[in-house]
Amino acid sequence: MRTKRKQKTGDVLPALQWEHLLNSERRKDRAKGGKGPSTQHTKPVEHRMELERDHDRILFSTPVRRMQDKTQVFPLEAHDSVRTRLTHSHEVANMARSIGTAIVYEHRDNVSFPEAVNAQRNLPALLEAIGLAHDLGNPPFGHQGEAAIRSWMEAKENELGGEFFGGLNEAEKFDFLKFEGNAQAFRLLTRLQIVNDDFGLNMTYAFLAALMKYPSSSDKTDDGVLARKKFNFFQSEADIAKEVWSVTGLSEGVRHPLTFIMEACDDIAYSVVDIEDAAKKGLVNFDSLIGYLEHHGAGDAVVDAIVKKATQRHEEFRHDSLSAAELDDITLQMWRVASIGEMVVAATDAFVANYDPIMKGQFNRELMAASRSVQLWKCLKKFAKSHIYNHRQVLEVELKGHQTIHGLMDIFWAAIQDRKDEADINAKRPPLSNYVYSRISENYRRVAVSETNKMPLRYRELQLMTDMVSGMTDSFAVSLLKDLRERGAK
Repeated sequence: MRTKRKQKTGDVLPALQWEHLLNSERRKDRAKGGKGPSTQHTKPVEHRMELERDHDRILFSTPVRRMQDKTQVFPLEAHDSVRTRLTHSHEVANMARSIGTAIVYEHRDNVSFPEAVNAQRNLPALLEAIGLAHDLGNPPFGHQGEAAIRSWMEAKENELGGEFFGGLNEAEKFDFLKFEGNAQAFRLLTRLQIVNDDFGLNMTYAFLAALMKYPSSSDKTDDGVLARKKFNFFQSEADIAKEVWSVTGLSEGVRHPLTFIMEACDDIAYSVVDIEDAAKKGLVNFDSLIGYLEHHGAGDAVVDAIVKKATQRHEEFRHDSLSAAELDDITLQMWRVASIGEMVVAATDAFVANYDPIMKGQFNRELMAASRSVQLWKCLKKFAKSHIYNHRQVLEVELKGHQTIHGLMDIFWAAIQDRKDEADINAKRPPLSNYVYSRISENYRRVAVSETNKMPLRYRELQLMTDMVSGMTDSFAVSLLKDLRERGAK
């Protein structure tokens, strides 16, 4: 019997059940009445589970390839060993799959799954898929890109007042004033990627539910509630989000249990590997890191153990006739392996220890914050903030990214508005504006003018611009702005 419980957010929903949470049905099939793909032609035998197909579908998609030229921390980085958004996503996916495997095989006494859901295959596959896809919607230049889009919107509202948003309601306005790469990823996968229908890549309901790190709309964000700190869908995809929740047994403000694991893997990846990358660039070194951990984490068993092990390895390698740079590099690699290994196991144990409140929708913490590695995690984040993210080299390139995105949005917005018929986005334009408008990807334009797009005109105009900007790589954004300015667009 399905029981109901009252949520802190005021939502009431059925108890979470894995039969629904791992629903492998796809939106297109449901829209067809469950008939599935046409069987007119003989299909090859398919040995993959649907959630395994989700991962492969993501892996071979164009947005994944674009992440090779999107910022993780260091924009426009020439150093070929420094991570991009793509390598970061592969590392998150790897850790997430590992945790899923540990849960279904090593923690069967504490976390049980119905036989019908085939958790041994589906859990690791789903976690790997959402780990790979979690950053697909990020604009160029990382989080600075998101901030640039938001600040451009805010500046336009300040300049033009209520006229700029042209009658949009609060949620529709906040979609742009609080622009979120997480919501753009959901839009990309459910709407934009395939242009011959309205289903995007047609992912499973389980995938779409677990991908939503912040299952909330832009007008209902709440810093005090983990699942509402940001938002994960625009109003243009609100109906899809509701459909996903109805099928998987979730509701607004309630996370899929596996989302906590994906978030933990993302936290582990950036807290460790950003430091390793900064060391390769010469911004930090082994001594500065260990000194910081010894000062700020002393007395914590996990931090002390990591410091001791790293220091011992450093001393061992010191006798191998290595240069200072080589010594730092190999020691930090060993430190990275030890730190990630510790935190992955800690996150796994935290999920198991908090399994009941997670399944009741009552867990309002990050897994890393609830793990025995919390002090190590916090120390590494603070070290990165003080020694890396605020470094002049990083800030200089972030500024270039911010200016690039603002420049592109100025040019695209002018071209979108410069048309003979205000009611028709595709109306004729003067030659320069027509050229600029033609540089917006054809599939984005098709979605914007589609008869099935019921969003207000101003919303569609703004979203056409943010779709285009978000889909760019770092270097393409820089080169496109240069091209447009050389052609006379200002």
